[in-house]
Amino acid sequence: MKRVLVTGGAGFIGSNFIRHVLSQHADVSIVNYDVLTYAGNLENLAGVDKDPRYEFVRGDIAERAALDALGPIDEIVHFAAESHVDRSIEDAGAFLRTNVAGTQCLLDFARARKVTRFVHVSTDEVYGTLGPDDPAFCETTPIAPNSPYAASKASSDLLVRAAFHTHGLPVVTTRCSNNYGPYQFPEKLIPLMIANAMEGKSLPVYGDGMNVRDWIHVEDHCRAVDLVRRAGRIGEVYNVGGRSERANLVVVEKILELTGRTKDLIRYVKDRPGHDRRYAINDTRIREELGFTTLHSFEAGLAATVRWYMEQRAWWERVRSGAYKSYYERMYGARLGE
Repeated sequence: MKRVLVTGGAGFIGSNFIRHVLSQHADVSIVNYDVLTYAGNLENLAGVDKDPRYEFVRGDIAERAALDALGPIDEIVHFAAESHVDRSIEDAGAFLRTNVAGTQCLLDFARARKVTRFVHVSTDEVYGTLGPDDPAFCETTPIAPNSPYAASKASSDLLVRAAFHTHGLPVVTTRCSNNYGPYQFPEKLIPLMIANAMEGKSLPVYGDGMNVRDWIHVEDHCRAVDLVRRAGRIGEVYNVGGRSERANLVVVEKILELTGRTKDLIRYVKDRPGHDRRYAINDTRIREELGFTTLHSFEAGLAATVRWYMEQRAWWERVRSGAYKSYYERMYGARLGE
């Protein structure tokens, strides 16, 4: 059985990826390696932890000794990252440690273990920003990050590239557009707006609300990463997009409609520094080369996501209150610190 190390598997995308792989591949076992920062939530994997092919190990990718204590590893899928732009603007230190130093530590570990595949999950934010009529980002678009978060991810991308060209490490990189769906930490746009709308709170919108993002359902993203894990060409980059560009304000207004709230809850706030105006993904390579297609339209996916948050109110209320941290103690008998 192939043993796959998934870093950051207690996070939003990582936990959805683990659920996907275990449901689709009987010949794969998963080691979920996560340090459990504020965004790591093992409740995202409730039920999965009963699968004999699943193992959780709490550990930091920036600490080599902890990685070395792991058993045999065949492949690595690297999700672990600090990812919230606003937090990176306030303090970039954690982003440099995890996203840059942590990725290099993991690459060194992968070389020592002679893994057969290292999938590095990155972001379209490394490309910078686009004008309203500019062509979408393709894999050869120059990297030009504009936030500390994006700069830290761009740095990790370059380290992964160097590991391939210098050491022949079998790496593949994915760069994805904005994700949405179940289990997303409610500091990101869509879950924040859903939760605030459900509570009748104001919905803060940066600037004029016309910053444009391409949206992809997390399940489609996870299918793409799994496809790249199995069939992607070594040394390549694959863009992953939903082909669903929407202005933030349009997304917020749709959430208000789906939750039965009115637009008077919208509150325009001062734009954040360095706020990229538009992202758009050209994902022709993964679609033509690997046969990837998305299964969720944005309209249907957003409606399903709103329903999920309505039905799982206890989940996001526990996240907002911090009560979700007690799950680790209940399951593993150890205290989870801040």
